[in-house]
Amino acid sequence: MNTTRRQFLGSCCVWLLAFLLTACGSRKTERITLPDDFKGPRELGRLYGVKITPEDNIFLYNEGARWLGVPHRLGGLSKRGVDCSGFVTIVYQRIYGKKLARSAADMLKRDCKRIRRGQLREGDLVFFYTGRGRKKRPNHVGIYLKNGKFIHTSTSKGVMVSSLSEPYYLRTWMCGGRVK
Repeated sequence: MNTTRRQFLGSCCVWLLAFLLTACGSRKTERITLPDDFKGPRELGRLYGVKITPEDNIFLYNEGARWLGVPHRLGGLSKRGVDCSGFVTIVYQRIYGKKLARSAADMLKRDCKRIRRGQLREGDLVFFYTGRGRKKRPNHVGIYLKNGKFIHTSTSKGVMVSSLSEPYYLRTWMCGGRVK
């Protein structure tokens, strides 16, 4: 290799290295800003009565925590009052970016694949028939968390966490639903 060519390649390498170093050094580091009310795993674990691990979707648990205690209001979609399907649609849109149907029956019919209780995973929907409305169509829905717990809107207590093993939910259970 002749000297001129070697000098040319050497200077190209120097320029390329200088470019790469300045390009890397000039990038600004993006910061993720968490909301002021964002809770850590310990606090969420106490709130929900389950141990939150790194495998859990902490954003789902935080969004649910923001709604705990919001009163039930038929047709409601705000912190002043929300119904069960409204709560599920809002949380699913915010956490998973998915738009769901507005009623429990339509969610199961259009948006979900039916699953058994033993197949439930975090974020799956849980459907119940509480004895009102048309039979064989769910009229109540919640979001499964873990360890048999789910978050939903109760007509008497508002947004709350319940257990699938409570007698009422054992009696009214229909199925689980995995969102497509």
